[in-house]
Amino acid sequence: MRKLSVTGFMTVTLVALLALAALPDATATQTLTYQVAAINELTVSGSPQSLIINTATAGSEPISVTDASTTYAITTNGGNNSRKITVQLDSDMPNGLTLCITLSGPTGADAPPTDVILTATPADVVTCINSVAQNGLTITYTLSAAATVGVVNPAIKTVTLTITSS
Repeated sequence: MRKLSVTGFMTVTLVALLALAALPDATATQTLTYQVAAINELTVSGSPQSLIINTATAGSEPISVTDASTTYAITTNGGNNSRKITVQLDSDMPNGLTLCITLSGPTGADAPPTDVILTATPADVVTCINSVAQNGLTITYTLSAAATVGVVNPAIKTVTLTITSS
């Protein structure tokens, strides 16, 4: 009789285990696709103050004026030395006037050149930019005039900064 009880117990246990094994799993799976796209963002803080040349030392050209009141921010994930910033005007300056720009470079970029002359043709102003996210980088404008330019009425120029592949 004892043998029958052990056999009965084992049979009940085996049936219970088989029943549990037949239950569906309590898990689910999903396939997730991910990606990080190319990011190249560049913004400026606003427009600089008006640049007005109104003084000179007798016997010398008019004294240039400078404005460093604006900044730019950059975010790029292009990789090491993969991006640069170019700058251009919507049209060339009048003869006798020179407008220059200097940008402080983000961490790791090549030291930017100073006083890049602005024209309607794009010019490199910051090169060898690594993947970076940085803001508060200074933009400095300098306006110079030859005495022969005479009086120039107020005018507006649009400066375009572009982040592009190196």
